[in-house]
Amino acid sequence: MTKGYFITGTDTGVGKTLVAGGLAALYKNKGLNVGVMKPVATGCKRINNTLVSDDAVFLKLAAEVDDEYELINPVSLEQPLAPTVAARLSNTKIDSDKINTAFDTLCERHEYMIVEGIGGLLVPINEYYFVVDMAEEMELPVIVVCRPTLGTINHTLLTVSYARQHGLDVKGIIINEFYLIAAKGVERYEGAR
Repeated sequence: MTKGYFITGTDTGVGKTLVAGGLAALYKNKGLNVGVMKPVATGCKRINNTLVSDDAVFLKLAAEVDDEYELINPVSLEQPLAPTVAARLSNTKIDSDKINTAFDTLCERHEYMIVEGIGGLLVPINEYYFVVDMAEEMELPVIVVCRPTLGTINHTLLTVSYARQHGLDVKGIIINEFYLIAAKGVERYEGAR
């Protein structure tokens, strides 16, 4: 069993990438062999005729790894939508075997893995495969990232409850205040403090 964490959120935009990158950098700075993965990304940019995820690039830089981009982010979709919808609009079939093969390859190279999911546990990757299914297959303990806003207790407890119902080992909850900086801008955030 691989060591590391699967980072999920109560929602999209809660700061999963920041948390995943921070953990990867922490492991790297401690001299540990850490790999990173963003198995599925939507809202990717087209660069030199290739779809690239800002999240996957951030994780790669944070972990200072030289793994091939296609292993770190095996499924890249252009539209900033749920993976099932983005795939349908681009006539793409999301292959969970491709994700699992990339994960297995990275696990052979690294002692620890930090994997960032997409959205929350019930985000559909295809018709019959959800983020929770991917987390189960990877067998990594889960960290839930949430916002410090009204309603977060309900969203967070629902996420933790659902994860546990599926046999996932929830190791922690991170209430991420820093997502506000990205969402509202530094000046607005500082003014609200």
